[in-house]
Amino acid sequence: MKANLKVIETKKDYGVAMKKFQGLFHAKPGSDEEEEAKLLALLIEDYENKHIHIPEPDPIEAIKFMMEQSQMSQQDLVEILGNKGNVSKVLNRKRKLSIEMIRKLSLSLHIPADILIKDYPLAV
Repeated sequence: MKANLKVIETKKDYGVAMKKFQGLFHAKPGSDEEEEAKLLALLIEDYENKHIHIPEPDPIEAIKFMMEQSQMSQQDLVEILGNKGNVSKVLNRKRKLSIEMIRKLSLSLHIPADILIKDYPLAV
């Protein structure tokens, strides 16, 4: 393997590593290029974990995203939560999620409860 890999310490290093990784992404299984891609992925992940902050999603946005991914309608959510008015109020940020809603949504939409329990602003 001719890889010249090093720890990624700067944004410039990160950009170079990402570009190199893109070129290796479809490497043939078992090849030296695949091994280099795996090592590079670890270096990139290490840099991202240390330097790139990705905020956790807002609870309502997480619900809407999972609804979209599952091709669910608001009526489908009513079947989970049991009250059309409350579903509308929650999705429009007029009402906070209750503990019971959080439990049901976590189970049904597979959203971790720690995301749903986070505080979020209500609409004025």
